[in-house]
Amino acid sequence: MGEKMIRPFSPVKITRGISFGLSSYGYDFSLAEEFKIFCGAGPVSPKKIKAEDFTDFSGATCTIPPRSFILGRSLEYFSIPRNVIGLCFGKSTYARCGIIVNVTPLEPEWEGFVTVQIANLSPVEAEVYAGEGIGQIIFLEADQVCMRSYKDLSGKYQDARSIQLPR
Repeated sequence: MGEKMIRPFSPVKITRGISFGLSSYGYDFSLAEEFKIFCGAGPVSPKKIKAEDFTDFSGATCTIPPRSFILGRSLEYFSIPRNVIGLCFGKSTYARCGIIVNVTPLEPEWEGFVTVQIANLSPVEAEVYAGEGIGQIIFLEADQVCMRSYKDLSGKYQDARSIQLPR
């Protein structure tokens, strides 16, 4: 099932750097080398934020300004079955440094690269690393398929191929 849901899929935990791959009850996903660093002025609002509020960055290490955030995306492409939901959590390694990862649930029949919001709560710059773990997804399988999936509802972030800003 994993290879159909997650591409590329690592059937074992990779412990080089910050770990990623198959875990006990989920999957630790990693970051791609694609980032958007927030540089806009306030107020921040999902109704007003625009592409000009971000600086695009590509590289193996992304620096997050103090008390700010970036957007990244998963290296893995996810295809969630109709009877499964994925709940996302940040990795404790980052949380212990004041770096918080936020991702919404992966809804049934959602497909794409995961857009990840990474906040630096510390008063100094923080770093995150492409090709290494950033978060964990716990998959819950239902006894029945859902009545209306993300795909059925024509979800606005369906088939995400890059970092998605709020729409």
